[in-house]
Amino acid sequence: MKTKTFTFDRVVRILISIVVLVGAYLLIQRLSAVLIPFLVAWLIAYLLYPIVKFIQYKCHVKSRVLSIIITVLLILGVITGGCYLIIPPIIEEMGHLKDIIVEYVTTDSTVASVSAEVQNYIKQNIDLNEITKALTVQDVSQFLEEKVPQVFSIVSSSVSAVVGFIASLIAIIYMFFILVDYEAMAEGLFKLMPKNKRGIVQEIMLDLQKGMNAYFRGQTIIAMCVGVLFSIGFLIIDFPLAIPLGLFIGFLNLVPYLQVIGFIPTIMLALLKAYDTGQSFWGIILAALIVFAVVQAIQDWVLTPRIMGKVTGLNAAVILLALSIWGSLLGFVGLIVALPLTTLIVSYYKRYVLEETEEKDEKTQKEE
Repeated sequence: MKTKTFTFDRVVRILISIVVLVGAYLLIQRLSAVLIPFLVAWLIAYLLYPIVKFIQYKCHVKSRVLSIIITVLLILGVITGGCYLIIPPIIEEMGHLKDIIVEYVTTDSTVASVSAEVQNYIKQNIDLNEITKALTVQDVSQFLEEKVPQVFSIVSSSVSAVVGFIASLIAIIYMFFILVDYEAMAEGLFKLMPKNKRGIVQEIMLDLQKGMNAYFRGQTIIAMCVGVLFSIGFLIIDFPLAIPLGLFIGFLNLVPYLQVIGFIPTIMLALLKAYDTGQSFWGIILAALIVFAVVQAIQDWVLTPRIMGKVTGLNAAVILLALSIWGSLLGFVGLIVALPLTTLIVSYYKRYVLEETEEKDEKTQKEE
């Protein structure tokens, strides 16, 4: 097989490519505060576009702007209604759970079906002050007063120079205009490519679309469904903090198979329920495991085949690695663009490096 020689022209092109990549990296780092609102807006617009399209074409709403407004109001209504229904009972249950934890840690009482050594280890390593502080909320208004400023503080610090509120407002404006001209923007980006490269770009973009449908739209829908199913299952078996625990496990499911981390809080809550009710710890765990098994079966046999179809995406380990690498390199911007960039790299490698190498190997074997 012929090997490429390192001519002066080739070395210069390699050096220029390295300089361009380093320059792009430094530019993204420098503009991260400006890019974050746009990338967040793009991601939200990408997720909302199917709903906007459905309302405009299926519900026969002639105006795209009106379709966007209806979509946003619908999403806000669902979120507001969900918070109104689930936050008050969650806060009440958190207060009850706090009392159980304080009593369990500060007394010599134990759960009969669990080893004394395990319980002693748990009691010695529980930070009672932190747990009590986290679970102490007098009412919904105090909860919002305490938590909302913290959220805005996190947003503000993540965008550094841009105030969190202004960044959110800019992201909303970006999202609106992206949704208004979604198709035109997608087609315009494609036309910016040289004509002799459009075939390659189109194939890679198709791979990107499949990957993003799986890991942004598809996996998000599956995670929401899984969270609701876990919440319903935990409510049926009367499990502590059923709704927040179920939603937390659903959120973990944004990365496939990461929901196994949910076993940790599940075991702790099962221990507290066994202490509070006098039931067998192993019986409570068995009921929780049945919920896990049933939801996993529904996910594997119903949700994933119907929502994902035949679309296959990145391996879960590759997703975690991509998030870690791009997040480390580009911060919050890297977390947003990790999956698209990784999908592009993998697609390019499969189509134009691996296939080309295989074709050369086959040609060499025929010549021999």
